Amino acid sequence: MKEWRWLILTALGIGLLVFFGSGGYVYHQNSQLVDEVDEPVEASVQPTETAQTEQGKKADSKKADQKKKAGKQTESETISLLLLGVDQRGNEAGRSDTIIVVTVNPETGSSKMLSIPRDLKTEIIGNGSNDKINHAYAFGGPEMARETVEHLLDLQIDYFAEINLDGFTDLVDAVDGVTVANDINFSYYEMKFPKGELSLNGKEALAYARMRYDDPRGDFGRQIRQRQVVQAVADKLTADFSLTRFNDVLTAVGKNVKTDIPFPVVRKLATDYRASLQNVETLSLEGSGGIESDKIYYWHPTAASLKQVQTTLQNELQ
Repeated sequence: MKEWRWLILTALGIGLLVFFGSGGYVYHQNSQLVDEVDEPVEASVQPTETAQTEQGKKADSKKADQKKKAGKQTESETISLLLLGVDQRGNEAGRSDTIIVVTVNPETGSSKMLSIPRDLKTEIIGNGSNDKINHAYAFGGPEMARETVEHLLDLQIDYFAEINLDGFTDLVDAVDGVTVANDINFSYYEMKFPKGELSLNGKEALAYARMRYDDPRGDFGRQIRQRQVVQAVADKLTADFSLTRFNDVLTAVGKNVKTDIPFPVVRKLATDYRASLQNVETLSLEGSGGIESDKIYYWHPTAASLKQVQTTLQNELQ
């Protein structure tokens, strides 16, 4: 139950935000559902004493960031988003096993998207440790995850959004399923996926996007299938709008999504940023991993690859 989250968050970041804005005229009829999605940032675990000290030092800069974000609600500036796919069971804090950074630039009419490997070892800001980046969410919720990603990429993140497993299957079913072109024959948990054009419901699309080990391309093949489903969901969200579908999607995400993105910004993403959201360039980090002295697997990006990604994203926000 790990690979589904890249797909969910990408669909949320591209298609769903566009769809929200497209249906903005019915916002007041759905304000209760929108309120379910709109959440303030709260830590899942109380930070350590070191974290509290560091967060106190950042108070003034956070206030300045909020003023800057408020300006972005009225001006068409580049926006940066952190998209988190959280594996949460019962009352546990959960881990963000999918971490995606998106920048949306209305001036260039394009967006950049970076998927950060969940096993990447880095400094967990506010926790005083070096650990897998997906543990930041467990230690301090979306705020610690955001600060850790900001530190890794040397980049300011404006907003976050997180979604869970149920959100994906509900979202695909809310758009009446998706159609994809499958390029290999495979089975996954008793589901068969023959080569050719396939029509998938939410459960089937989840399985289609998760399979990795039976693909000779490994994780690269999985990412291809994820992008296929992402594009199919985004196309339906933007091209086949209806009030009924809008309500269905709001209901699906209202139960499974949390975000601090204000609704005015969501609407701007669908108007001023629409072309940019439909022109997405995928960035990637290069590196390698292995079992370390603590008997745990970690992944490390190369210094050159990390610097290249940092520079690309920073240039988008200038």
